[in-house]
Amino acid sequence: MTPVLRFADVGRDDVAAVGGKGAGLGELQRAGIRVPDGFVVTTVAFGDAVAALGLGARVAALDAGDAAAITATCAELRATVAAAPLPPGVADAVVAGYRELAAACGADDLPVAVRSSATSEDGAADSFAGLQDTYLWVRGADRVLDAVRRCWASLYSVESVTYRLRRGIPEDDLAMAVVVQQMVDARSSGVMFTRSPLTGDRSVVAIDASWGLGSAVVSGEVTPDAFVVSKVTGEVARRTVATKTRWHRPAPDGDGVVEGDVPDDLRDVPSISDDEIAALVAVARTVEAHHGCPQDIEWAVARTAPPGEAVVLLQSRPETVWAEKDAAAARVATPTPRAYDHVLNALGGKPRTGA
Repeated sequence: MTPVLRFADVGRDDVAAVGGKGAGLGELQRAGIRVPDGFVVTTVAFGDAVAALGLGARVAALDAGDAAAITATCAELRATVAAAPLPPGVADAVVAGYRELAAACGADDLPVAVRSSATSEDGAADSFAGLQDTYLWVRGADRVLDAVRRCWASLYSVESVTYRLRRGIPEDDLAMAVVVQQMVDARSSGVMFTRSPLTGDRSVVAIDASWGLGSAVVSGEVTPDAFVVSKVTGEVARRTVATKTRWHRPAPDGDGVVEGDVPDDLRDVPSISDDEIAALVAVARTVEAHHGCPQDIEWAVARTAPPGEAVVLLQSRPETVWAEKDAAAARVATPTPRAYDHVLNALGGKPRTGA
């Protein structure tokens, strides 16, 4: 396997090579969904650069309840990864991938998003969303290489390591790929769920939206507009226009992201139109049908785009909160030979099958 794979070359069966996020983006492209183009620095590259350092054994030896030890160890591990040089073959492949992407998009120093893509993330049972690093509006090959290394290091953040320890996720099964994706100059952006995150209702799409880049919504720094839309009729059943005081935008020099105050004339104005709501619901239904389960989707409306092409998806992953509740309910509802076998199952015993 090469150190770099294009989105066009991967899909849902390639999680081991490109992580959950990378596989999801490739699968979206295969389904004909508008996704900003990019490539993935594969787990092979991670293995060449990081796996030989033996960090997994140190994580596995930690006690999930020892916060002090986890904090100290993670600081050491992150520093070790950040200082590790990229093998020449890996560095050359990443630079070539970036230059090819930039040329295809018509920009020598194309701004890109560099995003972590762990192999155990974004599944129906476990979600690493927000536990590893993302870097936005990264320009130039050298900056991309540095961001890739920092993404690898974030696999050993306190939050990520604690999550894995508590969930019992084996370190041997873990690796980090990194997505490098064309940056979208987003006028508006946000997240949407193809079932209600509050009630679990699968007949609606719930959309959160705000001005600027979606990082402000995902990080919780802004109270977004909220729309609940019927999948069947397309009717907006609930519409809440929030006062949006903060936004994230590209830095004035086009390198990195800055936070700022939303102008007064935009704060209480809906950040997406009814036509854009309809377009989001349509693509949400398509993505859910393609994957066969409810989805948690990140999206953006490009500031400048041809008519009908402004809405793009930045990521889609299985919804996990209600999926876990459904799974738990299914376990409870599974028939057993005797009524009290449910109690035995909950205690770890085996149901009796004989008289």
